[in-house]
Amino acid sequence: MKAIVTVIGKDKPGIIAKVSTNLAEKGVNIEDISQTIVQGNFTMLMLCEINENKLSLIEVKNSLVELGKEIGVSIHVQHEDIFNAMHKI
Repeated sequence: MKAIVTVIGKDKPGIIAKVSTNLAEKGVNIEDISQTIVQGNFTMLMLCEINENKLSLIEVKNSLVELGKEIGVSIHVQHEDIFNAMHKI
């Protein structure tokens, strides 16, 4: 199952490393990633493949939300279908 992970917050060292490590430890594959920094604000969008035989979208989401609180950024996780439906014109 594919999911979209968004990360938003003030830029600081280690954000990409910590989010990527968290996902890798859960066996989640990052298929695509885009990140930018605008006037000190960090934004990242990741397309991930979650092996539902290992863990659920909710488990990945809960882990990343907790990580976001620890490192001071906002992390959201959505099923790819929901993300795509929300962004159709």
